[in-house]
Amino acid sequence: MSAERSSAATLAAFAAVLAALAGVALAAGKTAVASGGVAASPPNVETMIVGSNGSLLLSARTVVAGRATVRAGHNACAVAAATPLAALAAGRRGGGPGFALRDYGRCGSSTANSGELFVYSIGGETNSGQSGWEYKVDQRSGTTGAADPSGPMGNGVRLRSGDRVLWFWCHASGAGCQRTLAVSPAASKVSAFGSLTVKVTGYDNLGRGAPIAGAIVTLGTDFASTNARGRATLLAPAPGRYALAATRPGLVPSFPETIVVR
Repeated sequence: MSAERSSAATLAAFAAVLAALAGVALAAGKTAVASGGVAASPPNVETMIVGSNGSLLLSARTVVAGRATVRAGHNACAVAAATPLAALAAGRRGGGPGFALRDYGRCGSSTANSGELFVYSIGGETNSGQSGWEYKVDQRSGTTGAADPSGPMGNGVRLRSGDRVLWFWCHASGAGCQRTLAVSPAASKVSAFGSLTVKVTGYDNLGRGAPIAGAIVTLGTDFASTNARGRATLLAPAPGRYALAATRPGLVPSFPETIVVR
């Protein structure tokens, strides 16, 4: 083999190795996006806003938590997609309540500079003392600003489709905010006029759950109060799709769960 042919063969082999490495890097990049960060398209999340007296300022609905632009004082601030503030802005675009922000950083056209935006008023209810607006993602309070690009827990993971983002008025105490409710049915489908057992759990800021006694659960026209173990039994209505929900004075109402009655 001539020196020229030997050199060409070596270069070809080297090029093949580079192509293989590029393929591995591309696959790793796709895996990283899928497993830990922001999806290629904005996520569909369920959001709800609960005011200081427990009333709904925005009933539970699914929104697209896409990139948004919000105002803090005289500044227009870019908000990254898949953040709790992006979900709040999406709710506002869908007819939800307005909100007001303060910027403790230097927000602007880059989403990287919006991590210190602070929501201090929603629907005309403005923070007072230690009480005010708080957000949770799937029952756990966020540890970062609502527009922080590092995600609600500061670990690089932003919102993903199917997450629930709750904005609620926190009545602050030494134990933190009041608990937020979640209702868990024994089944998502039930026969008409059959019984359905449900459990109501209340979650603290850290996402730690405890059974809630005295919560009122509703399904269609039927309702019941939970016992000491947080359980109740309801009678299913006529066939159809119904919302199952739980409330208790002083606590934040649950997201509704869909029950199909056959």
